[in-house]
Order: sequence, then structure tokens, then C-alpha cells
Amino acid sequence: MKIYQVKKYEKENKKLWNEFVRKAKNATFLFYRDFMEYHQDRFEDFSLLIFDEKENIKAILPANRVGDTVFSHQGLTYGGLVIDEKTKLSDVIMIFEAVLKFLLKSDTAFLEIKILPSIYERFPADELEYLAFLLNAKLIRRDTLSVIDLNSDFKFSQTRKQEISKGKIEEFEIKEVDDFSDFWDKVLIPNLKEKHQSKPVHSLEEITLLKSRFPKNIRQFNVYKNNKIVAGTTVFETEKVVHSQYISGNKVLGKLESLDVLHDYLISNVFATKAYFDFGISNENQGKNINYGLLFWKESFGARTITQSFYRFETKKYEELNSILL
Repeated sequence: MKIYQVKKYEKENKKLWNEFVRKAKNATFLFYRDFMEYHQDRFEDFSLLIFDEKENIKAILPANRVGDTVFSHQGLTYGGLVIDEKTKLSDVIMIFEAVLKFLLKSDTAFLEIKILPSIYERFPADELEYLAFLLNAKLIRRDTLSVIDLNSDFKFSQTRKQEISKGKIEEFEIKEVDDFSDFWDKVLIPNLKEKHQSKPVHSLEEITLLKSRFPKNIRQFNVYKNNKIVAGTTVFETEKVVHSQYISGNKVLGKLESLDVLHDYLISNVFATKAYFDFGISNENQGKNINYGLLFWKESFGARTITQSFYRFETKKYEELNSILL
């Protein structure tokens, strides 16, 4: 049996960490340290690096800690054990055992992981789902993502086509911009405050900083009517997937058709060669309820459901992995 060594991430590991993310089979730009650390003041970082006997890095775990629980980072949309395409299931089992053992010795009772949705994987990477089964991990949440397979014969609904046609008559102007302030200040923040009494996860300063660090991955598309912004979407672009991180429109100035026209343009033109278009979740109440109107709108573009699972592992169960490999 192989022996793996687990170490906490230190600043001097940044180059090593980022290089591993670049070649991993189940990582996106969200796992680079320059993304993870934009909000480092909010979290106690507890990221881990796992090495083999020859001190070669074999896996990483982006993570933070709260009390007796380590989370696969709460500041990220997804996470988990990040590995490369050469690492086989037997190795992942032993690596995860080493991680749980290390966490237990660090006075950590639980490890909570929000699984990376399968569409973001470069290679098959369902090892954590199997480990959750082996260790009887508790499923604490499950979200539904509305996703278009852009290589399939998907179709817009008749209603959506009609709304897009109406929108084109309005002669909206769509622009990709580098400045997020119009969308944040005039559309997104007012709408979230009015509808949900909430704020964007990212402040204007934060999204601007992230754009400067990841200019090819974070993009802003706005819709204008008579030179006034009426709608927009902030896109996170990865190797295979385009994800609308924020979607918002001004009903009074732009009507609902502005968002229809915008997403028709993005899906049919700008990102037509990608594998998937991810509208994200329509869930509320920790996954147990769905905003039906929002879901209906996404599915009218041809989006269908994939799931994202959230698991809680007990670190004390690490020894149960000893007997898996016969």
C-alpha cells in the first residue's frame, strides 16, 4: 500500500499549487490561488496538499475551516479533492484516507464537500461520489443546475422564440464591456435589493479585481436601449462550460425580452462552440425548493437538469477505507 503525506497550504506553495490546478482533470480557474484569496479575510484557509513517498504532489483540497469542520471551500461554487488524470481509483481511496486521518489529528470532526458538477470535468472524476457511498457520508444538500448541452439537438420553446422575436424589434444593443459598474450599480444591486433583500456575492470592487486577474474567464455582456443599460449577465467561462454567474434585467426599461435576446446571442453565437451552457441553480431553502418561474425560463432555452451534491464526511471513519481494496 502506498503512503501519502498531507500538508497544509503555505504561501510558498502557491506556484506548486497553481501548476497542479492547471493540469488537473477536475479543476477550473476558481481553484487558482489568485481567485481563492480575493476574499481571504472572510475565511480561515485550511487548504491541503497531498504528496506521495517521492514527494510528488498527487492531489490538493481547496478548503477553509470553521470550528470542528473543514469545508471544500465555502467561498467557491464547487470543490472537493482535485487530482490529475493519471491518478487511479485505488490511489484516490488511499489519498482520501490520508486526508481524513490528517484532519482527525487536527481536531477536525467533519469534512463537508460540495461536489464539482460533472460537466466541468476534463476526465471522468466521480471518485468522491463512490467514497461518499463507502463511508456512508451524509447527503446534506442537493442542488439542480439547468444546463444546455450545446452539442445536442436542443431547441428553444415556441414561447421563447416569440419573446426573442419581440425583443429584436426593440433593437436592443448588446455589448461586451470590461467595466462592471453600470450593471452592478444600475441593474444587479437594485434588483437583488428589491426582490430578495440581498446583495451580489461579489462586490463591484471584487468582481473588478477578479476580472483583472482572469480577463479571459470573467466576461460581462450588457444590453442597452437608447444608450441606457437595461440588462446584463456576468459570465464565468471555463474550458468546457459557460456559466451565467449573474443574470438581471430592468423590467421597466428593457422588458423581459432584453434577457431573452441577450441569451439567444450568447448561446447561438458567442459560445456556440462550447460543450455546455450552465444557467446555474434555481434552488432555494438549501436545495429543497425551486423558483418555478426562473426554472421555467431557463428550461425554455432547452436547458435540462444535472445535480450537485453536498456531503458531510466523518473524519473518524478513515480506517474503514483500509479494507476496501482486496
